[in-house]
Amino acid sequence: MSPDPPSTAGVDVDAGHILAYRLFDVAYAIDLAKAEDVWARTVRTGSTRGRLTMTPPKAVAFGVPPLALSLGTVTLAFPEGPLPAIATARLYEFGVVSIALRVAVERLSWAALAQRLNAVDRVVGPTPATGLWTDLLDRVRQGVGDGLVRPTASTLEEDYLVGVATAFSEQMTAEAVIARLDLVPLLSGEQRPLSDSARRDLLRHRYSYYTDDLVVLTWDRAFIYEPRGDADVIDVLEVANAQLLEMRYYDELLDAELPRMYNLVEAARRRWSLPGARRFADLARRLYAMVAEVTELTEKVDNALQVTEDVYLARIYAAALELYRVPTVSAAVDRKLSIIRDTYTALYDEASGSRSGLLEIIIVVMIAVEIILAIIR
Repeated sequence: MSPDPPSTAGVDVDAGHILAYRLFDVAYAIDLAKAEDVWARTVRTGSTRGRLTMTPPKAVAFGVPPLALSLGTVTLAFPEGPLPAIATARLYEFGVVSIALRVAVERLSWAALAQRLNAVDRVVGPTPATGLWTDLLDRVRQGVGDGLVRPTASTLEEDYLVGVATAFSEQMTAEAVIARLDLVPLLSGEQRPLSDSARRDLLRHRYSYYTDDLVVLTWDRAFIYEPRGDADVIDVLEVANAQLLEMRYYDELLDAELPRMYNLVEAARRRWSLPGARRFADLARRLYAMVAEVTELTEKVDNALQVTEDVYLARIYAAALELYRVPTVSAAVDRKLSIIRDTYTALYDEASGSRSGLLEIIIVVMIAVEIILAIIR
């Protein structure tokens, strides 16, 4: 028989919060300095440049600190009544906007916390809350104006839920949290009991640094116990989700580009004529520009967070990237870029060959003309 899940009797969450994230790809890039200036002049609410709060910059730092914006308070309609949520946005230079809704938690039983988090998921999930997220995103777009460089119409999104406990009704170690609290309903959103193997898989990615802190990661949710109020782990998870979103964007972009590239190459070959070298050269330049552009942006995405000396955050960051399949999507982008590079090289060689052939024909014609003129004279 399967062991019973841990008993949560007598353990309450005295303080904490629930974070619901939605990340959007909005532009080729974001000029953060200009966006901050426009926001300050037009919206006139708080903005800051992000940094990890509890970690020395030498150990972990943003490649380019994102711009954090305050969006005020919104009201979420829960079955038990309306609850306020603090809305914030964070802008990354590689074109991603992350919007977060923070719902405060006070004096809830552990079971009630799991129920509240699942209720947040239902209220702000993809279908019923489309208008809420769209309204907040429109406020960001309008507030930063031309700080968005080459805005896109991409519909790609990523969402993530985090339950955070900063104080329990009694002293709790990480081991006690695992042993006494059933994390599965919070992390899975499931109401039915899970099998032993499913429970093990769900709790596999858990990490602690001190005896009284804990991070448990899943594909679309996380639980964090952090009595010191350190938000660095949350920031790291947000960056990893932003990297996943941007890599997905470039993967889809290249997926659409490869068939188009093949068609253009075939069309250029079918219409071969004396100006064919120019067509090949123009197509090669276009492909080279695309490779350079995508490579530049993917390097910015890869370097969004630099982890050197903080081994704990490095482990969580690496686990999050692996769990979200960022290396897999990144490898797919690299393969498609390699195909385009090879095509560029082939087109360049064909263009060079066409030019050489054309020059040889011109030289032969000139020699023939000289011979004819000599004979006539």
